[in-house]
Amino acid sequence: MQTNGKRDYKHAYKLQKKSGETEDQIERQRARRAFDKAETGTVTKKAPARQGKHLDHKTPIRAGGKSTKGNIRLRSPKANMSDNGH
Repeated sequence: MQTNGKRDYKHAYKLQKKSGETEDQIERQRARRAFDKAETGTVTKKAPARQGKHLDHKTPIRAGGKSTKGNIRLRSPKANMSDNGH
């Protein structure tokens, strides 16, 4: 749903919750949007720096970390997965 050309994120969040997405999944999507917006100025374009990389939370969401610019870093998939026990 859009209002004045902008996406209504509160409405989108409610729809995500209804569809069964977990808080972790929703928070990860929020982190990707925040990173892309910081890099490109818009959430509709994927940041070039993120191609083939994972966004990693320095302080994990499950430990109280948030999806803020200061808590997100780019990592290779191999490094990120090994840190997360995969």
